[in-house]
Amino acid sequence: MKKLLLLSTIAIIAISTQAQDFKKVNTAVLINKMADAKTEIDKLSIDPKALAKAEYWYFRSKIYASFVKDAEAMKKYPNLITDVDNAIKKLIELDPNFTLVKERSSDAIFDMYSYGFNNGIRTFNDKKWDSASYYFGYAVIYSDFLFQNKLTKDTKMAFDTTSILYAGYSAQNATKAALACKYYARLADAKVSSDGYADVYKYLVLNYMNEKKEDDFNKYLALAKVAFPKENWGDYEVEYIDRNFSLDQKISYFDKADAAGTMTEMQYLQFGEIFINVKRDAKEKTKYDSTQLDAFEKKGIESYKKAFTKNPENAIASYNIGVIYYNNFGLVDDQIAANIKSLQQINSTKPVEKDPKKKAALDAKFKLLIDPILKANQGLEKPINDNLDNAIEWLEKTIAIENAKKEKNSTDKSICNKSVDFLANMFAYKRDRVRGKDTKAFDAFDAKYKQYDVLHGKF
Repeated sequence: MKKLLLLSTIAIIAISTQAQDFKKVNTAVLINKMADAKTEIDKLSIDPKALAKAEYWYFRSKIYASFVKDAEAMKKYPNLITDVDNAIKKLIELDPNFTLVKERSSDAIFDMYSYGFNNGIRTFNDKKWDSASYYFGYAVIYSDFLFQNKLTKDTKMAFDTTSILYAGYSAQNATKAALACKYYARLADAKVSSDGYADVYKYLVLNYMNEKKEDDFNKYLALAKVAFPKENWGDYEVEYIDRNFSLDQKISYFDKADAAGTMTEMQYLQFGEIFINVKRDAKEKTKYDSTQLDAFEKKGIESYKKAFTKNPENAIASYNIGVIYYNNFGLVDDQIAANIKSLQQINSTKPVEKDPKKKAALDAKFKLLIDPILKANQGLEKPINDNLDNAIEWLEKTIAIENAKKEKNSTDKSICNKSVDFLANMFAYKRDRVRGKDTKAFDAFDAKYKQYDVLHGKF
């Protein structure tokens, strides 16, 4: 037993001595015989004392990383990337100041960066988004090591913008929103404002809007406004409010911003739609009485008018105002028609009475039924005329704006076609109401009707 113990002790001493000697490893590395170097470093992997040294992990990472660019080696050693990654992490753990890397070589870190970036580009171009996200993730990690420890020629750069951007793109296309935001947030936090980066801020703003994360939304919206002041960031702000605020909160926000004079033309348009939609939303309508709903509509019209005041060439604002009045004209006209139908029904049930006394009594009875309806229709004369006149005014403004444009897009053409149809309908209505009563007015309204009717479908 003593003899065996002695041999065992001698063997341990021999292995330990061998493990502390990195000369063979270093020599093989210097003459670029990386296969031999790998054999030597692998021999040292069985000794705890070697594993405790940063130098061991420096050599292991450098040697293993040298095979990353070799396709055959990658097949031969399927765990190579993981081995290199773990070796570098262990090296950093033992040498957090990167002393060995700075004194000797940062090849391993560059090799891993190149592995991630080049494969990221390859898979990105092939639209393999998950793979691209995976590879660019390595590029970001290792480019951070390079830039943060000033291991590159450009020591002023804080990080590799390109790697982070493509890592974000890849994650976004792979529908990994949280990961995409992680990368994009780094760019936004650094206030990157180069051409093409506005979409980074837009993605962050929209994502946090969808997730209802108000603090993050406000943070990146504020950064976006500074980085790209010419973009319409106010649109996103109003959209967030529309999605996530109660109606009372929306009104409060609008009133404060309106009073402060900070509302943009587009924001007035958006709030106009918000207030108008209260009256048209089935769920919202049940919460308010007709007076309140009319007040919301009035607020919406005023918001559209303020948008128009900011830009008198805004055909969408004038068109929306005109359409609201036109729709209201239709509603009032329907009420009048319904009342007339009620009168006809009442009169159809009135029996013929020849006896003068009985006829007088019968007329008095039916008068009680008819008079309230006649009075109701009389009361609708002002509303229908006001809505008609307002609708005509704003739709004619719309046509004037559109006619001044040299070129019209599909929205312009749609606005024009609808506007001339609405105007033709309204002038026909006004014409028919004075038929046989006022020849001059009839001719004037008929001329306007023909002016717009001939333009049906011409835009």
